Amino acid sequence: MLPLFFAELQRSWLQLRRYSSEVIGGIIGTTIIFYGLFLSAKYIAGPAFQLGDRLDSIVIGYVLWTLMLFIQGDIAGGLQQEARTGTLEQLFLTPYGASRLFFIRALASLLLNLGINLTILLLIIVITGSKLAFPLTLIPPLLAVLMGAYGLAFSIGSLALLLKQVQQLLSVFQFALLFLFTTPVETWTGSLRFVGWLLPMAPGAGLLRSVMARGEGLNWASLTIALLNGALYLTIGLTLFRWSERETKRRGKLGGY
Repeated sequence: MLPLFFAELQRSWLQLRRYSSEVIGGIIGTTIIFYGLFLSAKYIAGPAFQLGDRLDSIVIGYVLWTLMLFIQGDIAGGLQQEARTGTLEQLFLTPYGASRLFFIRALASLLLNLGINLTILLLIIVITGSKLAFPLTLIPPLLAVLMGAYGLAFSIGSLALLLKQVQQLLSVFQFALLFLFTTPVETWTGSLRFVGWLLPMAPGAGLLRSVMARGEGLNWASLTIALLNGALYLTIGLTLFRWSERETKRRGKLGGY
């Protein structure tokens, strides 16, 4: 497995270097979009504009959303690209298995995606004056969010494998995720709190807001729920991807476009 991981890491790095202008443009464009939203809210609110730790919470939600977009692009977008170039069938001939290959590829590109998103986060902090904390306790909630993100990405990837074109579905799904990441579900009470526990990545995102934006300690009960949430969606995503792989082969549509 290690040779496969390092091979995919080298592949991701070569693509990043060769198409570095795309990466730089994505960083600048993503930062400008957030800053435009920030200035619009500031203009609407007027001189009394004060967000406090709400600004930090919004920044965290936005950066998590951009990370989710990168992860989706790696899996669902990658499958569509392989289908367009005619190399999708070759990937399914690997002795490692298709689901394992795409999972290792996603992990290899994660290192680069985290670097890109950290750059976006630092730029947003500089231009908005956000004051986020970066304690080591942010790592477990981030892991929970990443597990849920990859679970959803593999679920959408299973549709891309079957349908080959899911761009419009991805667009709708991405805006729904933006709402999910920017909504403070951790403040919900009653039956809504249970709903928040079931939403994908919501418990982990809520913990990240508490730790990084509000400076609170790590709640171990909430962390357990967040990790279980992430593990559940990751299991569902990988299961759907394996099912779609078998179904695509059964229909004889793996090499078609």
